[in-house]
Amino acid sequence: MEVAANCSLRVKRPLLDPRFEGYKLSLEPLPCYQLELDAAVAEVKLRDDQYTLEHMHAFGMYNYLHCDSWYQDSVYYVDSLGRIMNLTVMLDTALGKPREVFRLPTDLIAYDNRLCASMHFTSSTWVTLSDGTGRLYLIGTGERGNSASEKWEIMFNEELGNPFIIIHSISLLKAEEHSIATLLLRIEKEELDMKGSGFYVSLEWVTINKKSKDKKKYEITKRNILRGKSVPHYAAIEPNGNGLMIVSYKSFTFVQVGQNLEESKDEDMSEKIKEPLYYWQQTEDDLTVTISLPEDCTKEDIQIQFLPDHVNVVLKGQRFLEGNLYSSIDHESSTWIIKENNSLEISLIKKNEGLTWPELVVGDKQGEFIRDSAQCAAIAERLMHLTSDELNPNPDKGKPPCNAQELEECDIFFEESSSLCRFDGSTLKTTHVVNLGSNQYLFSVIVDPKEMPCFCLRHDVDALLWQPHSGNQDDMWEHIATFNALGYVQASKRDKKFFACAPNYSYAALCECLRRVFIYRQPTPMPTVLYNRKEGRQVGQVAKQQVASLETSDPILGFQATNERLFVLTTKNLFLIKVSTEN
Repeated sequence: MEVAANCSLRVKRPLLDPRFEGYKLSLEPLPCYQLELDAAVAEVKLRDDQYTLEHMHAFGMYNYLHCDSWYQDSVYYVDSLGRIMNLTVMLDTALGKPREVFRLPTDLIAYDNRLCASMHFTSSTWVTLSDGTGRLYLIGTGERGNSASEKWEIMFNEELGNPFIIIHSISLLKAEEHSIATLLLRIEKEELDMKGSGFYVSLEWVTINKKSKDKKKYEITKRNILRGKSVPHYAAIEPNGNGLMIVSYKSFTFVQVGQNLEESKDEDMSEKIKEPLYYWQQTEDDLTVTISLPEDCTKEDIQIQFLPDHVNVVLKGQRFLEGNLYSSIDHESSTWIIKENNSLEISLIKKNEGLTWPELVVGDKQGEFIRDSAQCAAIAERLMHLTSDELNPNPDKGKPPCNAQELEECDIFFEESSSLCRFDGSTLKTTHVVNLGSNQYLFSVIVDPKEMPCFCLRHDVDALLWQPHSGNQDDMWEHIATFNALGYVQASKRDKKFFACAPNYSYAALCECLRRVFIYRQPTPMPTVLYNRKEGRQVGQVAKQQVASLETSDPILGFQATNERLFVLTTKNLFLIKVSTEN
């Protein structure tokens, strides 16, 4: 069985600035333009049965504004009339109204349990689209940047079950055979889950093909499903379609292709409720193992061999328990007896008295350890000095404990660390794993639409941008840019909703749930000479921070960044903030 390679992300030291002095607040005004929408954005609020944190991450914090990475400064949204509206900016001072490019054929109001409509710009001429009811559309658009050739036309549409949102898609052309692969996300009810939220996250990898012989018809050729317990921060298909990368708190695994999900649930549940093969207890001197015997089992059917570090139990000619013991026993003094309730009781005498065994047979998980109340009380008494009912009860004592009230949000270490996994498209196995530890995921951005989206992680106080390269097995993730101290700065923004950066890394920006947008520019040379008085040295460049306050009280529903502009979508307005660096 092949084991996934444990990898690490290699930071490029020349891209770090250890002498970065922070952001200087600039009061220079940012040109801001406001467009009133003809119809409100088609926002879908969470229902009463969508109450978990995963529902909030996936649907409650959904970005309703979509940026066409194939054409600069072109954004799209879906309005309440089911129209896909587009705004393409050529000149800030001559903004037109958003124009309709396509209308969903479904009457969305008729569906009670729908999700928000979602889309992904698969290529310069293809778009994948979901109406939020469980139907997937493939749209041929023509060259979207050319008004003469642009025409949105449905090339494929099919009902795929429960409602979903689209999170990524790619277009492939191999030997005159065109195919589109897309990733669909659902949060589904786990009927048999006795613990946790009662929901699981489903990622469906759907491949749709058109054979060269049939010029018109597209059909689904492959559907693979991954299951996990948390909404992925990042999920993308490799440009060649050979693999998939996911960043998430909880791991994802492929459900076996063709496997009936209900059957797999029943199997999982039967494993959960399976009785242990044996029970065992221990004192400081000995261990007691209790085994329920089969019917009609006599003394002659039982064979037990005691060795100093090994035990072997055979019942009716079948090996029942065998393996190396956790520690040594006095094999000559160890005994066994058949009890009146038709159970076998084995007594093992410890050679090292007082040693607590964490397991009976090394690596064996078929038994269950039973701890008696006296042992629990003794352990609690030994640990009593490590606990207190008060926070920092004696601060004057030497080496006072940490006061949690003094911790800032940016100091918090995440208990559950995320992982970055790469799955092979043919074997459906994990091939590469990166444990991200405390490297908090911040956002993703498309730098080159022909490559996979980049993802930004916090490293110490900085925010580092990583570009996946699926073709390079030895160095699959490249550090391409650094936003100095941004990891620390963003942690103080408690109301942040969306995070983004320019594709050319010239600035990063985040917006709050209401009104405010923060812009953090990369350091630029100063026109005048400045000196750092503390260190007595000349300062050659300064990084600026700017704040824009939108004239609206509506919540922000969408946020996108291009090299020159920021687009902010509210229920009734689309705002455009000119960000391009002054000459």
